[in-house]
Amino acid sequence: EVQLVESGGGLVQPGGSLRLSCAASGFTFDDYAMSWVRQAPGKGLEWVSGINWNGDYTYYPESMKGRFTISRDNAKNTVYLQMNSLKPEDTAVYYCKFLHYWGQGTQVTVSS
Repeated sequence: EVQLVESGGGLVQPGGSLRLSCAASGFTFDDYAMSWVRQAPGKGLEWVSGINWNGDYTYYPESMKGRFTISRDNAKNTVYLQMNSLKPEDTAVYYCKFLHYWGQGTQVTVSS
């Protein structure tokens, strides 16, 4: 059974940082690219970043370049999202995904 379990969310002040983790199981992790997607309150899904199977290539929308960094550790079957200089508009539930599989999400709230 495929499982994606996110962790690392929480409440952080504007300008702060968080590191999200997504622990994967039930499939051959290093066969697949992985992505992070978020959903802000009352809004649709927004793609945040992607990483290829071995971490050599990473992808971000322009609005997140320079603040967010995706990485992966294939030995640990885990993908990470380092988020710096957080803004209130980054408040959302963050999901990791591959193909049509999604985790349960982790809440990130940026507020003073």
